[in-house]
Amino acid sequence: MVPGYRLRFPHDEGSHPDFRLEWWYVTGWLNEASKPLGFQITFFRARPELNHDNPSAFTPRQIMIAHAALSDPFRGRLIHAQRAARQGFGLAGADRGRTGAWIYDWRLEQAGDSYHARITGRQLSMELGFAVTQPPLNQGQEGYSRKGPAPEHASYYYSLPHLKVSGTIARDGAPKAVTGSAWLDHEWSSSYMAEQAVGWDWIGINLADGGALMAFRMRDQQGGSFWAGGALRHPDGRLKVFLPDEVRFVPRREWRSARTGTTYPVSFLVRAGDREFAIEPLFDDQEHDTRASTGTIYWEGAVRALRDGKAVGLGYLELTGYWRRVEL
Repeated sequence: MVPGYRLRFPHDEGSHPDFRLEWWYVTGWLNEASKPLGFQITFFRARPELNHDNPSAFTPRQIMIAHAALSDPFRGRLIHAQRAARQGFGLAGADRGRTGAWIYDWRLEQAGDSYHARITGRQLSMELGFAVTQPPLNQGQEGYSRKGPAPEHASYYYSLPHLKVSGTIARDGAPKAVTGSAWLDHEWSSSYMAEQAVGWDWIGINLADGGALMAFRMRDQQGGSFWAGGALRHPDGRLKVFLPDEVRFVPRREWRSARTGTTYPVSFLVRAGDREFAIEPLFDDQEHDTRASTGTIYWEGAVRALRDGKAVGLGYLELTGYWRRVEL
């Protein structure tokens, strides 16, 4: 990872297989007959540390993993699914040059100024289109996002806020039409976390005025902020990139999972520069158990951003490293 590289679009929207880890992460809020729902779809590409001189076609040079979840407050817990497969043989892969990630019939694909996702399953299926309404938001220093004091602990990272969503969702029944808004993150790195970090707290918020806020902190073993960062894009396009000491996550309320015994701070006061937002979840139990694919348990769910008690944005909050240290 080196600063100074300028992201190229659409070239950098595709896969970067020389890097160890990469993900395309779509989150958002949906309306189904005036009922609010949250959703997330993530495709990961991981390059294992193997002897890549092995000529066998069965050598797992790249692994693809996908997660999908629906946050339904009427059920009070997530409906989620996950898949994993080695790249190759037409079973799974990630295209270069344009976004195109798939595992069997699960797909996230780019076509012009839009994206399309397909998730199939017995309990949960999604067929969603995402129309781009704003240019890419390069995070950090023109897309070079530091995750610690050492320059190698970083990612290349951009976001696409305020995606316009339409499509269908099916859970244990016939598909139902939905509309909404979403946020897409694309990151790739070979050394994402410093040894001192155990996990991170992250939010991406589509603000009601057309602005967009991303903020994160890397946490140390004592639960303090090891590093932090973020960016605010104003409705007129002006961008403010935050230094580590300008971002604070102050927990306000915790929730304990009866399934795993893990405690998460699901409500925060987030300060980014001169802005301050109260972050409240759509509901508390939005815990993901992905031990079958990525080997971890974390909290990831739909949240509202409030100022003076009034909702000013909708987005997603991700909390990792509370069950155990994240191993990437």
